[in-house]
Amino acid sequence: MAPDTEIPSDGELDLGAVGRALWRKKLWVIGPALLVALLTFVAVNMMTPRYKSEARLLIEGRESVFFRPEADKNGDREARTVDAEAITSQVQLILSREVAQQVIKELKLNENPEFDPVLRGFNPIRQMMMLVGLARNPLRMTPEERVLEAYYDRISAFSVDKSRVVAAEFQSSNPELAARAANAIADAYLRLQQSVKQDQTKAASKWLAGEIETLRSKVSEAEAKVENFRAKSNLFVGTNNTTLRGQQLGELNSQFAVARAHKAELDAKARLVREMLKSGRPIESSDILNSELMRRLGEQRVTLRAQLAEQSSTLLDRHPRIKELKAQIADLDKQIRLEANKVARSIENDALIAKERVDQLTASLDQLKRQSASTNDEDVQLRGLEREAKAQRDLLESYLAKYREATARESLGAAPADARIISPAVVSNTPYFPKKLPIVLIATLATLLLATGFIVTGELLAGNVFRTEPEPVAPGEGAAEASAEPKAAVAGSESFQNLMAQIEESGEAARRVTVIGLADVPSSAKVAIALARNFATRHRVALVDVAVNSPSVAAISNDHDAPGLAELLRGNVSFSQIITRDHQSRVHVISAGEAGTDSEALIASERLSIAMDALARTYDHVMIDAGSISGVPLRALSRLGTYALLVAADPASEAIQTTKDALSAAGFKHIVVFDGVVPDQTNPPADDMGMAAA
Repeated sequence: MAPDTEIPSDGELDLGAVGRALWRKKLWVIGPALLVALLTFVAVNMMTPRYKSEARLLIEGRESVFFRPEADKNGDREARTVDAEAITSQVQLILSREVAQQVIKELKLNENPEFDPVLRGFNPIRQMMMLVGLARNPLRMTPEERVLEAYYDRISAFSVDKSRVVAAEFQSSNPELAARAANAIADAYLRLQQSVKQDQTKAASKWLAGEIETLRSKVSEAEAKVENFRAKSNLFVGTNNTTLRGQQLGELNSQFAVARAHKAELDAKARLVREMLKSGRPIESSDILNSELMRRLGEQRVTLRAQLAEQSSTLLDRHPRIKELKAQIADLDKQIRLEANKVARSIENDALIAKERVDQLTASLDQLKRQSASTNDEDVQLRGLEREAKAQRDLLESYLAKYREATARESLGAAPADARIISPAVVSNTPYFPKKLPIVLIATLATLLLATGFIVTGELLAGNVFRTEPEPVAPGEGAAEASAEPKAAVAGSESFQNLMAQIEESGEAARRVTVIGLADVPSSAKVAIALARNFATRHRVALVDVAVNSPSVAAISNDHDAPGLAELLRGNVSFSQIITRDHQSRVHVISAGEAGTDSEALIASERLSIAMDALARTYDHVMIDAGSISGVPLRALSRLGTYALLVAADPASEAIQTTKDALSAAGFKHIVVFDGVVPDQTNPPADDMGMAAA
């Protein structure tokens, strides 16, 4: 079967042809542009110029700290902060109808023909347009509405970005009026703010006066309830704002603690002295040693023992003097012990007295506690009445402070506006509108573009600016013309190893190899698989089956049910879903997918070229199985890769040269003929290939 050599037209736009068409019809471009420029120039010179002046105000909290409430004086910086919403609100206040009416009245704009079209009359054209309904009839509006419409047509107000500055602009054909109007707008805005603040202060003063009178009676009633209940329940208040019963309970509790501590101390002292007397140890208690008698007895004992020691150095123990001194010392010891007994009994007596005192205080405390427990409900009621009276009193004091502040502001007129003028408007000598040169240039350029667009559109519709494609080369015809195009040398039959070496030596051109079989030799899939598996031992290789009508590559995939190239080109799946693995090598396999009536259109689509470009950037080699040359759109295949491998059982047959010429005419630059014999170790099993003659 003869190969299909039909060459579809690319339809590429020829920019040179577009330029030549525009040059031929240059008068249709330049003429209208010059005419529009002339008419625009005349029109802008006939327009009445407008001048614009601008006044700027700084929005800030300008309230005097002396009239600010006490709670706000410490936060002066925070009180002066103005947020973006507040600034936007001030812009709307500048544009308010109340400010507009003040400015119109102050400048007498209602008497100015610029602001009232009825005063300046209507030209015939305007009258005709009003009759047919193409222009608004000012006579149907009130004079105030006409002036306000003209006023708002000339005013604009906006906030300066990233600041608290607001600008008020005004336009007029009279530059002096524009400046006076801008300044009048700023002054009217400030007066309006002051008036609003004074009205608010007066209203607040009036409301506070009425509330204060009501609160005074409420405070008197609440305090009277407190005193009456206190007298009724005998809950009088002593020092430290506590009730008398509570104060007594506290004092008795303190006395009880002191008495109990004193008793414990006396008991300890008496026990210590008794233990010393019982054990015969020297009496070393401070209470005994501090006794006057005990000090004298102690001194006499020390003197006698000193004499005894002195006499013992010269006299024997049986000497009368020694015996006398020892007798005197023993008598003194007896007196000391007797005196110690007296002191011990005295301490014990004091301890008994302290015990009685503790018992009395305990009884008194118990009695007061029982009395306090019986009056707890009355205390709770009293505290509730006191809280209510205090709340009413605090509210009254707060209202009184606010009333004094409001009265002071009202009487002193201390209500400054929350803005100040930082840049008054000045008279402008340069018209703001119309901008003659920009308007003329824009109109001229727009006309040039429109005229150019009309001409180019006409040429496109006529098909005069597209490149013409060469006539398709039929098999056996035009061999001399086809061979005249520059292309690589065509290889004849060769071994598989030589074929692989030649592909590698071809470099970048052989990264995408399209394997095509003659009509009678459907062995392209076998060769493509063999090449992919051998190259995969050293490189990253992808095997793509574009033979949608006779797919063969899917047989070696590890996932026979995976979608293929046709589903990708139809937009049903993504790249990651169609790439599978060869079950015998590292080759990534992309099957042809499900065939349909749009198979040839899919191969010729731009989406396939984009997909092959993406694969070429990812893999070192992309092997493309195109199947049999019969019915294959060769020009579409040449866009996928210009390296063609023609598989033919007899490379010397006469049909080979005809097929090579067709491939070259289709756009393939490198054409290699191979007999299809591959090594046995690379041949996949016949059941894997799904073809008997594989």
